[in-house]
Amino acid sequence: MTLECTECRASKEQAGVWRYSTTKNRRNTSGRLELKKYCKYCRKHTAFRETR
Repeated sequence: MTLECTECRASKEQAGVWRYSTTKNRRNTSGRLELKKYCKYCRKHTAFRETR
Protein backbone atom coordinates (compact mmCIF):
# COMPACT_ATOMS: atom_id res chain seq x y z
CA MET A 1 0.00 0.00 0.00
CA THR A 2 1.25 3.47 -0.85
CA LEU A 3 0.55 6.76 0.93
CA GLU A 4 0.90 9.92 -1.16
CA CYS A 5 1.17 13.56 -0.04
CA THR A 6 -2.06 15.42 -0.80
CA GLU A 7 -0.47 18.89 -0.98
CA CYS A 8 2.29 17.90 -3.43
CA ARG A 9 -0.26 16.21 -5.65
CA ALA A 10 -2.46 19.32 -5.72
CA SER A 11 0.36 21.77 -6.52
CA LYS A 12 2.01 21.70 -9.95
CA GLU A 13 4.95 23.96 -8.96
CA GLN A 14 6.88 21.42 -6.87
CA ALA A 15 9.50 18.96 -8.12
CA GLY A 16 7.62 15.77 -7.27
CA VAL A 17 5.28 13.85 -5.02
CA TRP A 18 6.56 12.21 -1.84
CA ARG A 19 5.31 8.69 -1.04
CA TYR A 20 5.48 6.29 1.92
CA SER A 21 5.03 2.53 1.74
CA THR A 22 3.13 0.77 4.55
CA THR A 23 0.76 -2.10 5.33
CA LYS A 24 -2.70 -2.27 6.89
CA ASN A 25 -5.17 -4.86 8.09
CA ARG A 26 -7.90 -4.79 5.42
CA ARG A 27 -10.45 -6.51 7.68
CA ASN A 28 -10.32 -3.72 10.29
CA THR A 29 -9.74 -0.79 7.92
CA SER A 30 -11.75 -1.24 4.74
CA GLY A 31 -11.70 2.43 3.69
CA ARG A 32 -8.85 4.63 2.52
CA LEU A 33 -6.16 5.28 5.10
CA GLU A 34 -5.09 8.88 5.82
CA LEU A 35 -2.16 9.76 8.10
CA LYS A 36 -0.19 12.91 8.90
CA LYS A 37 3.45 12.38 7.97
CA TYR A 38 6.48 14.50 7.06
CA CYS A 39 6.87 15.50 3.39
CA LYS A 40 10.39 16.43 2.30
CA TYR A 41 9.13 18.50 -0.66
CA CYS A 42 6.66 20.56 1.42
CA ARG A 43 9.08 20.58 4.40
CA LYS A 44 6.23 20.10 6.88
CA HIS A 45 3.78 17.50 8.19
CA THR A 46 0.92 17.03 5.74
CA ALA A 47 -1.93 14.59 5.17
CA PHE A 48 -0.94 11.46 3.25
CA ARG A 49 -3.78 9.51 1.63
CA GLU A 50 -3.78 5.92 0.40
CA THR A 51 -3.50 5.46 -3.36
CA ARG A 52 -4.71 2.50 -5.39
